[in-house]
Amino acid sequence: MPDPSVPAEILFQGVELSRGALVVLRGIDLAVQSGETLVLVGRSGSGKSTVLKLVNRMLLPGKGRVIVRGTATDQWDAIQLRRQIGYVVQEVGLFPHMTVQRNVDLVPRLLAWESERSVGRAADVLRLVGLDPAVHAQRYPHELSGGQRQRVGVARALAADPPLLLMDEPFGALDPITRSEIQHEFRTIQRQLGKTIVLVTHDMAEAFLLATRIAVIDDGRLIAVDTPRNIAGHTHPAVRALLQPLVEVSAAIGTAEG
Repeated sequence: MPDPSVPAEILFQGVELSRGALVVLRGIDLAVQSGETLVLVGRSGSGKSTVLKLVNRMLLPGKGRVIVRGTATDQWDAIQLRRQIGYVVQEVGLFPHMTVQRNVDLVPRLLAWESERSVGRAADVLRLVGLDPAVHAQRYPHELSGGQRQRVGVARALAADPPLLLMDEPFGALDPITRSEIQHEFRTIQRQLGKTIVLVTHDMAEAFLLATRIAVIDDGRLIAVDTPRNIAGHTHPAVRALLQPLVEVSAAIGTAEG
């Protein structure tokens, strides 16, 4: 559980957001502490991805405040804020005309790192995600498998060593075996690096594997925030509905074994 004496890296205070007559988020109070992986779960349209967009100032709250690293997002220069953040998304978004190395060291180059430093950093993070730079650095995205492209996407997010990572369904497009492999590799990387991560997923098994805490959003409301172990005991109907597929799989396995 979070230590209340430790300042939050990300803090939502009474955040509300509407789009016209549609209320998207309702009174969100949430703290994300340094080094934790907070996983956001909920039905499609519940407001999970909107939370990410508020963190990087793609959106500003209608009411309340979002504070990132001690400064409210409306006080941040948007470019400077986004340079504090690495991004991993489902479709990866690699530039097809750039080599793997150029994709990975893009942000360091934008930050005016010296060439030798940015190339060396690209090699380091490629190794970190399990890709040999001698083999993969000069390839293009179309020459890679889906799992390799996703690994490059993670490497790119880590290249400039940002303190925060935002991840939106990062492994959702992968086949189950590759997805499981990358999930476990990512968990190892997180333990090594200790980044502060907010991750959106529809996959409760993924949430249980990767999360320090799980936050459940339903119809724009934050209805539960707890450790994976404790969230399993919550009785709110929306939480039980998200857990039901895991219960059904467990029951099916038990029936098959019986």
